[in-house]
Amino acid sequence: MSEAEKVQEITPSEGGEENLAELLDKSNTKPKKYSQGQKIKGKIARISEEWVFVDLGGGKSEGVIARSELEDEQGQIKLAEGDEIEAQFLYLQDGEIVLTTKIGGQAKANKKQLEEAYRSHIPVEGYVVGEIKGGLEVKVSGVRAFCPASHIELRRGANLSKYIGKHLTFHILEYKEGGRNIILTRRDILEQEQEKKIAHLKETLQVGQEITGPVRSIQNFGAFVDLGGLDGLIPVSEMSWGRVENPAEVLKVGQQVQAKITSIDWDKQRISLTLKHTQTDPWLTVSQRYQEGAWLQGTVVRLTDFGAFVELEPGVDGLVHISNLNAEQHVKHPKEVVEIGQKVDVRVLKVDEQGRRISLTMEPERINPFHSQDLGFKEGDLLEGTVESVKPYGVFVKLPNGLTGLVPNEEMGTTKGAKHAQMFKVGTPMSVVVLGIDRENEKIRLSRKAALEIIEKQNVQEYAPPNGKKGKEEPPLGSLGVILKAKLEEKWGKKI
Repeated sequence: MSEAEKVQEITPSEGGEENLAELLDKSNTKPKKYSQGQKIKGKIARISEEWVFVDLGGGKSEGVIARSELEDEQGQIKLAEGDEIEAQFLYLQDGEIVLTTKIGGQAKANKKQLEEAYRSHIPVEGYVVGEIKGGLEVKVSGVRAFCPASHIELRRGANLSKYIGKHLTFHILEYKEGGRNIILTRRDILEQEQEKKIAHLKETLQVGQEITGPVRSIQNFGAFVDLGGLDGLIPVSEMSWGRVENPAEVLKVGQQVQAKITSIDWDKQRISLTLKHTQTDPWLTVSQRYQEGAWLQGTVVRLTDFGAFVELEPGVDGLVHISNLNAEQHVKHPKEVVEIGQKVDVRVLKVDEQGRRISLTMEPERINPFHSQDLGFKEGDLLEGTVESVKPYGVFVKLPNGLTGLVPNEEMGTTKGAKHAQMFKVGTPMSVVVLGIDRENEKIRLSRKAALEIIEKQNVQEYAPPNGKKGKEEPPLGSLGVILKAKLEEKWGKKI
């Protein structure tokens, strides 16, 4: 159908308000006017051996892109007919709108086009020739250019040699001396790509989700995993239920890992991951594996003032309290008995699965003295013990048979408000009298005050004159005075 026939077909028969000139103008299919570098969106109409044809608006306007621009290293095009594409206007040639996604991928590119690409911020494709001082030498359509090392990646410290021989997309950062001095950059292109990836991650990632990605780098504090636009951090404490001293012993760079997201901070672009929570928690069934009274072998992994932590299996530690390290001697610090890395035999005292605690002992199993008829002492006996600990309400004293009794503050025989922690250090010998024995609750009540009184009476009797001795009655001096007087008389060999 001719243009005249088209016009006749759409011309109103009578009373039409539109004239012929207007209708002819509407039927005009000349391409729109675009400015150099202007971004244009369209749909791929068809793909030939050399060109990709793009529908720019309902079939009325069509642009072309060199097929080589869209091919990968294997010569394949991932796009298909009907896919949307964004390109930039390059020039108008013989009525055809020539588009580009990057200059340099076609043989027609020249310095003039490179200059236009610089002014219009059109991407260019370059072939990395080699590594030179400070960056990379790149050829763009046969023209020599330079990309500084700081502009090849988003992060500094890139291994430049890995880019040699590759085709990359750049923007022209500087164009000087008629094309004899061209400086390229990839940073803004990578930043735009990263923004798109982050936007996609925001739509897809959520806390609790499991992800898979390669380990990008390993640090002392953890490992970074590439999530495709952002890195997620697996802290060293989240790598395993067991103790991890060196992250490099658990993970390797490039290794694919499956981790779970624990937190997301989009403002700071931080994503925290956990590896151990994708594994079975060993504490969930710990009571099934460790029965009270059972003997086990473990490794000392940490020492504190109050005891030694022993690893029974990766992720499960038990505590040997300082009082359970050695029954034969008083232990001031666990390092006197054990050291980190030492293999030790321990016995399970108590398992608290919910509280994630296991109490252990290195002492041999003994019969509970409270269950026997004879404790080795009875109420009223004077005993010699050692201070085990000092509390605000009293002093605990370890007795000769290994049991511990409490001397309440009111039974210490000291002045009110006395600072017992300063007066009686752990390990100090102390004489006590047994005031009471509570077998049911396994408690022993002691008195230092009563012991002092007994000792004082014993000293008075020891130094008192024999019965029936005649002499002038002496005035009372008090128990301590009598003892002092007797000692002096013994020293000087005469009565005073």
